[in-house]
Amino acid sequence: MAGWRTIQYLSPRKIIKLQDRLLRNFIKNQIPYHPFYHNLFKKNKINFSGIKTTEDLKKLPFTAKEDIAPTAKEPKKSLDFVLQPNKQLISRYASLNKKIKIIFNKNSLFYEYKPCHIHFTTGRTANATPVLYTAYDLQRLEESGRRMVNMLNMSSKDIVINAFPYAPHLAFWQTFYAAKGANLLSLHTGGGKILGTEKIINSIEGMKATCLAGMPGYLYHLIRTAKEKKSDFSSLSLVVFGGERVALGLREKIKNDLASTGSKNARILSTYAFTEGKTAWLECKEESGYHLYPDFEFIEIVDKNGESVNEGEKGEIVCTSLDWRGSVFLRYKTGDMSKLYYGKCSHCSRTLPRIDAEIERSSEYREFALTKIKGSFVNLNALFSIMSHKDIDEWQIEIRKKNNDPYEIDELIVYVAPRKKANFDKLKNELKNKITAETEVAPQIIKVELKELLKRLGMETELKEKRIVDNRKKI
Repeated sequence: MAGWRTIQYLSPRKIIKLQDRLLRNFIKNQIPYHPFYHNLFKKNKINFSGIKTTEDLKKLPFTAKEDIAPTAKEPKKSLDFVLQPNKQLISRYASLNKKIKIIFNKNSLFYEYKPCHIHFTTGRTANATPVLYTAYDLQRLEESGRRMVNMLNMSSKDIVINAFPYAPHLAFWQTFYAAKGANLLSLHTGGGKILGTEKIINSIEGMKATCLAGMPGYLYHLIRTAKEKKSDFSSLSLVVFGGERVALGLREKIKNDLASTGSKNARILSTYAFTEGKTAWLECKEESGYHLYPDFEFIEIVDKNGESVNEGEKGEIVCTSLDWRGSVFLRYKTGDMSKLYYGKCSHCSRTLPRIDAEIERSSEYREFALTKIKGSFVNLNALFSIMSHKDIDEWQIEIRKKNNDPYEIDELIVYVAPRKKANFDKLKNELKNKITAETEVAPQIIKVELKELLKRLGMETELKEKRIVDNRKKI
């Protein structure tokens, strides 16, 4: 198989050819050991050999979150998405390929198929779903990390501070394996909840760290605190976000705060990932789009009817595994909306497929039925960009019932800690007008001291800060 140096510059035609071959082999040699898809192929009368190209994936129904997420009746149904070869299946399916049959032995089965690591989905509203990795998968996770370091043009002299929360979640472990794979000196802090913001700031200063990785909201808090402490971040040249979308306004505020700490012209880049994809993808330059690994996954964009859209058209991101073990997924609908591009990146000249930087993430909001205010559905994604206003230090949104009465109308409360010297009355009017125009709901804007709001957010006590809180009592 072609190596990464070759793959990242292949023509789109050759990339599709590579993915066709990988998919064909994956369906034939791995999916027979997959409980869910084995039954799905049988139910739909599809032969494993009938999927020869990525175009043939259209023969398969989509996989959705509800197919995977544990329920009270089926608490272990996510295990049906784990490859589980046994003697009977190997005898039946590996015999179709003598070369494959030869490599199936006790050691290879143990390395390739035995789960040894677990991540959980982190969506605020979805059931936590386990995604299992084998030793084979962890090598792939490490390889994807090396690729990210390569795209970032980092050197062996770079020093990494991992400020993601320590948890069985992809962001922390992707950063861990990226640093390990590239053999970079690194400190994995566990974030504010584990090491604490002050000690992380001291570590950045003392170690002369060049790269800082973490959640956007927490890194904003950390860098703002460093600015107030007059810390020296002059060594810091790269900030990498993960876990959540990053509004342009937030990037600008972080750049300004970094400049106050002595960090000049720092690159501020984002990653995109979802737990079921098992890895993260990076932008080579701000807003360049997220560069994929075409030998690891096949990404398609579909419209609301499930039909593929053209390059550059918006739709839902759908992912198919090409070279993973443990938990694997075919045509998995992420719920996230974006666009897909092919051809040469204008910034780095790589020809990898790229997901557009503008992504509406299903894991970051849900539709709140404001039943007595025009029956509107509010897309809370819109609020993230509005609340990145230059005069806002921190914010939180609460949705509650008026007078705490479950039969009353819904209220949208916006708590704001304004920046020093900001004109709050002017800010209040701007926010009220923008939010009303975007959501058709008139919010209440309440001024809160920064210290109190940080506590409400759980900035150093929660895995993710509580940006949007639904306190409506159910009837």
